[in-house]
Amino acid sequence: MLCFFRGMAFVPFFLVTWSSAAFIISYVVAVLCGHVSPFLPYISDTGTTPPESGIFGFMINFSAFLVFSKRAFDLSMEKLFNILEKSELAMPAVHDAGALLAFVCGVVYTFLQSVISYKSCPQWNSYTTCHVRMVISAISCVAVIPMIACASLISITKLEWNPKEKDYVFHVVSAICEWIVAFGFIFYFLTFIQDFQSVTLRISTEINDDF
Repeated sequence: MLCFFRGMAFVPFFLVTWSSAAFIISYVVAVLCGHVSPFLPYISDTGTTPPESGIFGFMINFSAFLVFSKRAFDLSMEKLFNILEKSELAMPAVHDAGALLAFVCGVVYTFLQSVISYKSCPQWNSYTTCHVRMVISAISCVAVIPMIACASLISITKLEWNPKEKDYVFHVVSAICEWIVAFGFIFYFLTFIQDFQSVTLRISTEINDDF
């Protein structure tokens, strides 16, 4: 546990913990309130209806603050997820386009960041970390393709699904891949612990006698 509190390593650690909790808590609340089916709802479905939408929005906004301390690009990704969950039912076309942009850009980002990691070895991270990042990037890349393909075959946007419906299989496959990609992004952040162990934050104050 001490490695999580060396330097600024607590930032990616807390980000992963908090973001995972945001997904899990909003899912549990949505299921308990009967707003979604307990079996593989979309992530955005678990943050669409109150009260879980408020919980999801608050926690993701705080995650965005944490991510801002790491990468400005990641902040825009978290903000985009927050916007998506608000527009899912009201503007499904906007939601789908935004989700496509968020996931595709996220996968591209993790891949490019993995390449950069190899270029910065061994100054900032080990080759083991680079390999882990590339594996996560590869899994996310593989999962995002059927996620998009199956989602494009679904003819209706809804929160509750019946296994007898014709698009149910497409929904299940797409939802599974969405959760894989989303948690791939989250645990990708966890690999930055070693990088942040070498980073320190120092705050200084200065009082001027100008009054």
